[in-house]
Amino acid sequence: MSLESARKFALQNAVFHGGKADAKAVLGRMLAEDASLRGRAQEVADHVERVVADVNRLPPEVQRAELSAIAPELLEKTTTIVGPKELPPLPNAVDGKVVLRLAPYPSGPLHIGNARAFVLNDAYAKKYHGKLLLVFDDTIGSEDKPLLPEAFDQVREGLDWAGVEFHEVLYKSDRIPLHYEWAEKLLSTGEAYVCECDAETLRKNREAMKACVHRIQSVDETIAMWKAMLAGEYAEGEAVVRLKTDMADPNPAFRDRVLFRIAERDHPRVRDRYRVWPMLEFSWAVDDALLGVTHVLRGKDLVMEDQMETRIWDILGVRRRPEFVHFGILRFKDLELSKSRYRKEIAAGHLTGIDDPRTWSLQSLRRRGIRPAALREFVLSFGLSLNDIEVPAETLYAENRKMIDKDANRYFFVPDPVAVEIAGLPPIEHAKAPLHPDFPGRGNRTIPVGPKVHVATEDFEKFRGKEVRLKDFCNVVLDHRARFASMENKDIPKIQWVTHGVNVHLVLPDGSESRGLGEPLVASLKVDDVVQFERVGFARIDHVSKAEVRAFFAHR
Repeated sequence: MSLESARKFALQNAVFHGGKADAKAVLGRMLAEDASLRGRAQEVADHVERVVADVNRLPPEVQRAELSAIAPELLEKTTTIVGPKELPPLPNAVDGKVVLRLAPYPSGPLHIGNARAFVLNDAYAKKYHGKLLLVFDDTIGSEDKPLLPEAFDQVREGLDWAGVEFHEVLYKSDRIPLHYEWAEKLLSTGEAYVCECDAETLRKNREAMKACVHRIQSVDETIAMWKAMLAGEYAEGEAVVRLKTDMADPNPAFRDRVLFRIAERDHPRVRDRYRVWPMLEFSWAVDDALLGVTHVLRGKDLVMEDQMETRIWDILGVRRRPEFVHFGILRFKDLELSKSRYRKEIAAGHLTGIDDPRTWSLQSLRRRGIRPAALREFVLSFGLSLNDIEVPAETLYAENRKMIDKDANRYFFVPDPVAVEIAGLPPIEHAKAPLHPDFPGRGNRTIPVGPKVHVATEDFEKFRGKEVRLKDFCNVVLDHRARFASMENKDIPKIQWVTHGVNVHLVLPDGSESRGLGEPLVASLKVDDVVQFERVGFARIDHVSKAEVRAFFAHR
């Protein structure tokens, strides 16, 4: 597929949506049907915007005629399913023997930015009939990123929704005695030491490639200082354990890196039982070995963790080691993903909670009607590439659209309604519209009609004075006092309408709200139903009462 496909998809989208194509829907169609375009997502998006603008300037009859000439097959609605890429084999993997691990830091719920890690680990565990360990990386938090008691359940809830199957749940905070044992073994080799330098001195020494004065102390001195750390004789910030590495290493952060530090904050699980806590790399050097992890799948930005684990294993003579496998960073265009920022905004009342659509947490995706399978196929479509990828959210929506379209019945929803009186309307009591245009066997919905209807303000202002079709009903010349034109299904702009119905409150992805009227059948929907509000988009029903129906917008 090339960029030239944009025009035929734009024409098709325009023909099926009242003469106006939607650039995001066209982009999603292209990315869904040709995964190779995803690495050029921004270029493709810019091209689609130009093509859609050009197509939307054409009269509807010209759009249909051109589509009929260049791609007549697209005049019939079709759905093409594109499967995920086949994952490449893991190095030295043995079926039934693979052990992988997830290491979430419990400072909040998982969000879409974490998806590549947990989907790939789960997919490989299933591919090799192996084990996936969920090991909470709850050594200790920081002032900026504290551990949250509720985050443990939020993480598990998100993984359960995503279909991730873990075989055992462990907590780093339960394994601290094991980390202490390994620390003493390491200190006794003379390859690590206790440093009393303040943070500024440590930073300057690293930059200058200058060894710390404590680096040459004896093993006995080091062990005594370590025991003093455990006994509480040092305050927070007064002592750390450092690993001896090359002080001339090109990466300053790798020069005599910190392995343990003192933190006197309360821990949500073990309270004040420990005050000396391992850093990430040391804890994984211990646990990857003891838990029998065979492969560590992590982002390529964590290569230094590989080096640290390897250095510790070399010193301690650990022979059974996991393979390190890396993947590139997956970023979303125009999305800023930050647990700490969302936590602060929730506390300040700017966000409604962890399932607010602006958080992009797994809970928010569920609330919007994103299918777990769509998230999975979206991630797996990129394979195990080392390339960093930046894509628009529409790429995920394209996967979800393929899965929900066939199940989502259609209903009218009129946001910001304007009352219209139809003069000259014949005596008609109701109109019939299909529950789903692609599945006539599903039946029709009956919509009451009358001389007074409501249409969306946007449609009223756009088409006032012009002939439009009230979809599945009749044609009128639109105005506050509209004029009945005919019943013929003409090739003219089609707009949705309701006579009377139920109040609908639609929550949009940016947190704003759209309020209006839904056709009467909307009141009979159930929580978790995913529907398509015609010419608005897909939405998940979140709440149903006599007063209103609340729904969360998914995407177009």
